[in-house]
Amino acid sequence: MKFFDLISYALCIFNIALAIPVPQEGSVSTNQTESTGDINQFEIDHVNILDNYLSECTVLLRKNGDFPIGNTLKSVYLYGNGVRKTIKGGTGSGDVNSRYVDTVEEAFTKAGFEILTKDYLDEYDKVYDEAKVEFKEYIMSQNQANPMANMGVIMPEPEYDIPYATEGDLAIYVLARISGEGSDRNAIKGDVYLTDTERKMILDLNKGFKKFILVLNTGGAVDLSGLEEVKNILVLSQLGVNTSKTLVDIVTGDKYPSGKLTTTWTKFEDYPTNDNFRDPDDTNYKEGIYVGYRYFDTVGIDVMFPFGFGLGYTDFEFDVGSSKLVGEKFEVTASVKNVGQYNGKEVLELYLSKPGTTIDEPYQILVNFAKTKELKPNTEDTLKLSFKLSDFASYDEKTATYFLDEGSYVVRVGNSSRNTLPCGVINVESRIDVRKVANKMGKPGFEDFVPENKRNQEDLSGVEVFTLKAESIKQETIPYDKKYIISEDVKALSVEDKAKLVIGAFQDGPVSTIGSASITAAGAAGETARIAGLKPVVMADGPAGLRLAKDYFIDEYGAHSTDGILPASMIEYLPEETKAFFESLSPKPPADAVIYHQYTTAIPIGTAIAQSWNRQFAEVCGDIVANEMEFFKINLWLAPALNIHRSILCGRNFEYYSEDPLISGSFASSITSGIQKHRNVFVTLKHFAANNQETNRTYNSSNLSERTLREIYLKGFEIAIKEAHPKAIMTSYNLINGVHSSESKELTSDILRNEFGYNGIVMTDWVTDRNSGSKYPNAYPHKVIKATGDIFMPGTVDDYNDILEAIENGSLTMEELEMSASRIYNLAKEIEN
Repeated sequence: MKFFDLISYALCIFNIALAIPVPQEGSVSTNQTESTGDINQFEIDHVNILDNYLSECTVLLRKNGDFPIGNTLKSVYLYGNGVRKTIKGGTGSGDVNSRYVDTVEEAFTKAGFEILTKDYLDEYDKVYDEAKVEFKEYIMSQNQANPMANMGVIMPEPEYDIPYATEGDLAIYVLARISGEGSDRNAIKGDVYLTDTERKMILDLNKGFKKFILVLNTGGAVDLSGLEEVKNILVLSQLGVNTSKTLVDIVTGDKYPSGKLTTTWTKFEDYPTNDNFRDPDDTNYKEGIYVGYRYFDTVGIDVMFPFGFGLGYTDFEFDVGSSKLVGEKFEVTASVKNVGQYNGKEVLELYLSKPGTTIDEPYQILVNFAKTKELKPNTEDTLKLSFKLSDFASYDEKTATYFLDEGSYVVRVGNSSRNTLPCGVINVESRIDVRKVANKMGKPGFEDFVPENKRNQEDLSGVEVFTLKAESIKQETIPYDKKYIISEDVKALSVEDKAKLVIGAFQDGPVSTIGSASITAAGAAGETARIAGLKPVVMADGPAGLRLAKDYFIDEYGAHSTDGILPASMIEYLPEETKAFFESLSPKPPADAVIYHQYTTAIPIGTAIAQSWNRQFAEVCGDIVANEMEFFKINLWLAPALNIHRSILCGRNFEYYSEDPLISGSFASSITSGIQKHRNVFVTLKHFAANNQETNRTYNSSNLSERTLREIYLKGFEIAIKEAHPKAIMTSYNLINGVHSSESKELTSDILRNEFGYNGIVMTDWVTDRNSGSKYPNAYPHKVIKATGDIFMPGTVDDYNDILEAIENGSLTMEELEMSASRIYNLAKEIEN
């Protein structure tokens, strides 16, 4: 992070500013509700649809039978910061403007409960407000030379001393944590760790009340060590509009939890150190492929709550039935029985342990999963789980080959990574090369971590053994010779119009250094240029729903947000003069302007959706977003986001699905399918690739080995691309081994387009920072286009000029420009037709 002046502030916007407009041709989206504020039917329908699934996203970590409470109690002691400051989702691009969001207090009140802690909650509000004032003064004093470092900063939970009841019938403590775009989490009390106040209150309530449950309204893991006495713990997560209602439903028993963790929760000291996480220049992925449970299960750490773990109000038993190997496809049939007293759903997870004969391997990796239907007590369901061995081949850097090692592959089925049964052994008699590629992404400058301990021998007697026939796997060699078609219509355009096609729509004048958001739909993130009679492709942010401005006005130039250019949560701790500067960039409504309103549905955060382990639900979420995209005339949703939970400190983990690439790719695929079955609405998978910290994200290099990149950080993208064929992909801000991801032809053309077979458009993230004082240089538009990227977003006159200058001096060829311009042109024509 370097020094900034007011001009530089503008360049740091990662949700693009709504700049002062100039007249534009084209229509404005006018389906929105006018100043009457009448609710749209889709808002009601979408909330009701979500309500059928939300409890599946919650994870019961501990239980002692005290819950659900049924209708026996109607008075409750509510404590914790999440009671009145309930969090529906994170900050930044994922912050969606829904019409209403009830707090936990409001939801329990609506359900007919008497809240017995009004005095405590009132006093907490005062403490919180005072703490916020003090924190703002402190944080501004720490960053006087660089106030933009305060963008997105989150205040840790304060300590306080407020009297509270220590005995009674029913108490619920709601612990909330928020994080978001632009800032990473901290391993301090009030963030990753509990405060002393929180810990003491939770233990006192647990000891003194007849029924007590700790509820975690968090977007990521917190360290729960020291709370071993607490017998009821629920990860509520952040579920969008009906977060609080879902908690009431679960407590009363109208709904039940059936989620599983998609990231390991344990003591912070258990996680790999990642000792240079938050380094402004270089982040070294020295742990290699040993991320999350791949690390914990391999080195044998006794974690608190393992990957894939989650309880229900009821209990289940599972038994392995038959297994078979047909060609390279392994399939197991297993039965699940509800042996408890409540209805519920269970998840079975399929893991593969590779032999590690010539290359080190984690103890096991997830290769499939399935969820039962709702099971009443004493009923059962049969699940079939399968996978192809070649889909999980290891990467050998020495030969640049995906391969299956010689040896025995053990397949396991279970309901968490720590509770599995072997269900088959597959013998591979000699090495099988699956896919021959080329190393493309450079060297990180270090060797990956390799665990010292060897795998324990286990008794596999009675487990059926199969032998893989080498001829069942068709070997493939990637030629890297994909041809890119140039449209004849694009060839006929002027060089100026060709350049405009590959730069996000910008406006002339002094504000062009910032760019402009869409004027077709207020609050949308951007759009493509209006040239050659093309209508713009309109883009809106996500991923927790469709992010649009809730209040706006329309004039002869288009639709303009009245909400300001950035979410309030992002600028809360900026100096007043900086806020005023941002405010000056927004068009102001005339005195007689009609103020319109528009609201969209906040769906659960990405992590919560994945915790359902229900791909059908993910597709439903996609369908909901697509309906709203159609209503508001949005073409590209800038989501889903499927980066890996490498560290629990990453500020945007809540947007992402998991520490596991299969989960990440599967849920991104299902959401993509839900959206793209609709006409003229598409997804944008992001952030491609290895975007795993927010600190100095535009100039930080993720340094990692080719194997780690391919097996962990690209794998989810590969799965989603091959399964669901997303229309667009967004590159990440960061560099990879010293090269901007957006400027890497090896990443975009060779791996994405040739190896993965991707045929859609590739856009940059919203590159508005022109700080040249970091270790690494800026990303430049002409280098992005040369790498077969298609559009540099959000677009400024300087970006446009960069393309023209590159054509003139020969650093970008006309053919390269026309190839990218053709993909944008063809997308616009596809939508138009």
